Amino acid sequence: MKSLVLATVAAAAAFAALPAAAQDGWGVGADVGLGASHAPDYLGSEDMDTSPWVIFRNIDVVRPGQSLTTDGSADGLAILPSLNYRGDREADDSDSLAGLDDIDASGEVGLRLKYSMGDAVGYVAARRGFGGHEGVVGEFGAKYRFKPSERLTMWAGAEADFANEEFVDTYFGISPAESITSGYVPYSPDGGIYAQSLSLEGRYALTDSLALLGEARYTKLTGDAADSPIVEDETQPSVRLGIVHRFNFRF
Repeated sequence: MKSLVLATVAAAAAFAALPAAAQDGWGVGADVGLGASHAPDYLGSEDMDTSPWVIFRNIDVVRPGQSLTTDGSADGLAILPSLNYRGDREADDSDSLAGLDDIDASGEVGLRLKYSMGDAVGYVAARRGFGGHEGVVGEFGAKYRFKPSERLTMWAGAEADFANEEFVDTYFGISPAESITSGYVPYSPDGGIYAQSLSLEGRYALTDSLALLGEARYTKLTGDAADSPIVEDETQPSVRLGIVHRFNFRF
């Protein structure tokens, strides 16, 4: 986690060091910051834990002639980077994991395709994992934006998470060797849609570039993931809160 935080800070510093550019060229914006996340100990856990939240979201690419926004709302089609960090999972995190192999932390890198039209946004993203898992994982969904006040922007969203067999087996499978040490029956899940979510995200602008960011999410595991013997609860709620700086640049 420390290395990821340092990388995020370095990226933010690099953006800040860029010279001012013409106001009619291509532009990019992103919310970058830190916060805290209160979520299940691991995928399928019934116990909750609080951990750091490294924020890099609301990425937006603006074409020549469009105006840069403060909340990632430029209309049209955009192809964007998709990055994610997945924390490690250790056997002593829960009695339900006793006898299972530890899973290292993973970084995920890929692309996100987004189409915005007014207050509605549809998107699909896919990423390749490095570290604890080397599978392919992603999500698709839609969000609707509304503004209760000048400073407060809200998004209501629905999303489905998908992954290939390698990812699902890493986090929900039981190998023959793990079966011996854990007492679970061997379990080999297939890939597909493994979770579905409803979310409500809020962004409160403190200044033109500084904002509070929060998210409440209700997630339900589905398919072979939900049937895994290590899943204590299919319902996986989470709450996150942080502070971000909006970086907007023209090139």
